[in-house]
Formats: sequence, C-alpha cells, structure tokens
Amino acid sequence: MRAGLVVAAALALFAQAALAQDTFVVAPKTVADEKAVFATVESASVVPARARIGGTVVELAVKEGDGVKQGQVVATIGDEKLALQMKSLDAQIAGLEAQFAQAQTDLARAEDLFSRGTIPKTRLDEARTAFNVASNALKARTAERSVLQQQVTEGKVLAPASGRVLKVPVTAGSVILAGETVATVAEQNYILRLRVPERHARFLKAGDPVRIDGEEFGKSGAQFGTIRLVYPQIEDGRVVADAAVANLGDYFVGERIRVWVSAGERTSFIVPGSFIVTRFGIDYARVGKDAKTAIDVPVQRGRELPRPDMPDALEILSGLKSGDVLVRP
Repeated sequence: MRAGLVVAAALALFAQAALAQDTFVVAPKTVADEKAVFATVESASVVPARARIGGTVVELAVKEGDGVKQGQVVATIGDEKLALQMKSLDAQIAGLEAQFAQAQTDLARAEDLFSRGTIPKTRLDEARTAFNVASNALKARTAERSVLQQQVTEGKVLAPASGRVLKVPVTAGSVILAGETVATVAEQNYILRLRVPERHARFLKAGDPVRIDGEEFGKSGAQFGTIRLVYPQIEDGRVVADAAVANLGDYFVGERIRVWVSAGERTSFIVPGSFIVTRFGIDYARVGKDAKTAIDVPVQRGRELPRPDMPDALEILSGLKSGDVLVRP
C-alpha cells in the first residue's frame, strides 16, 4: 500500500513538471534596454620583447602569429666584440693562475723555512702578501669573465609573457641596440574593448552583462560576458570599457564585433520563443489553462532578448497581459 502511494506521488510530481515545461505564465519583467555598439578583440596587455645587449640578430626563432611561452627564446643576438673580450680574459686568467700557483708555492716554502728559523718574519710576510695579491687578481679577472659570460647569455631575447606574437620588426642580420624591440607579444586571455557613446556612460558599470551574437566569431547562439573595467577617461566622446567573454579566441587582434550593452532598464513582457508560432506572417500565442481550452491570440513580437536563463527569450509588445498562461503549440 505504501509503495503504491510513493509511486502515485512520483507520477504526480512528474506530471506537474511536464505541465510546467509546456506552460508559461506571462508576467512583466525588468529588462535591459540594449544598445548595439562595436567592440574590438584585444589583448589585456601587449608587451615588447626587448634586446638587452646591442649587436646583430643571428637567429629569429618566431614569426608573426606564433604562440610563445614565458621565457621562450624568440631571437639570438651576437656581438663579435664579446667573443674577443672573452678570449682576452681567458688568456689573462691563464697567466694569473700561473702566478697564483707560484705564489702559493713560495708561501708554503717560506712558512717551512720560517718554522725552522732560517728566514726572518719579513720574508714570510712578503710571501703571504704576494700570495694574497695573486689570489685577489685571479678572483677579479674571473668575476670580469662571469660578467662577460652573462652579457653573452643576455644575447638570447626571451618572451616576457605567454601569448601570441603580433609583430617582428627585425630580420636576421639586422643590427640593433640595447633596448630595441625584437618582437611584440599579446598576452593570453583576450578581452573585448568597448567604446560606448558618452551619453550612455552613466548606465555602464563594472559587473554589467554584455551579449554577443555567436555567429560573430563562428559559434551558435548568443554568448554572454561581463564588463570588468570601465576606464575613467573619455576619448573622442566615447567611454572605453573592457569586457571578459569566455572562449573569445586567441588569434586575431583588432577584430570588430557587435556587442549589445545595457543603456538603461524598462519593463516588458518576455516569453520563450518556442511558445510563439507564425502562420501566414502573423504571430500567435496559445493562451489557456491547457491544450484543450487554449485559443490562438495574435501578438506583436519585438526584438529577441536572449539571456543565460532563457536563450530564446522574445519580447512581446502587444497581445498579452500579465497573468496569461501560454501553452506550448
């Protein structure tokens, strides 16, 4: 008996859920008064990969459009003077090593003779001083060589951030100075940069949603994003804002996309588009308690207003009133 009641209750809940999916209660909703503006796909920041030393570009490892990781070598710069200086320091270090070895031997001999009282302490001090001078001279030349080796290592130009190479203004064989740009890298996670007329500035704030037609970048259905930053400076009568949109892409920079943003709010009737049927150029909605008692009522449709919770949302301008129950045709 109890099992039968449980089954009956489950069937009733299932029937109610099915009925709820096939009906929709019309009620006024506050919707955004959307305006279409153009936005450009841009990187959050574009950073240059600069040369740290001057010289000749020996090798270019990237070209426009290549993806790079932070720290990846994008070019190699060579300087013949560094190689010549390195050879000179190697020769000096070899001579200083011989002097250091001789001073070390002389110091050991002087310490032995002094311990047996053969030579005075001044001779021992002279030998120790000569040893210290040779040791410090060798350390100084070795440090100079390390600095030179670091300069040679800095001939490798590294990508400052992960992203995509936008421009490579040099070619192999070009002569460049320290600080010149070898490649320009756009960081990952592209954004939409909006430029909205200043009369709509008071309606624009961080956190507001934006809507994009998916067809703009090869996707089906509407795509949604969020404004993450509104810049305080107005440029050429327009407010600049950045919007974050998932799966925006990471290749083309500067691509223009039409974006719908909020320019105020108003009250309207919003219904799912699946409850509206068009016959002979006239739109109808079935109004009634159920499919048997429903009648077709002509309505005037407005613009489509897709939203995350209702992808096929449609504005109805006339023909319906608050409280009407729509039945799916």
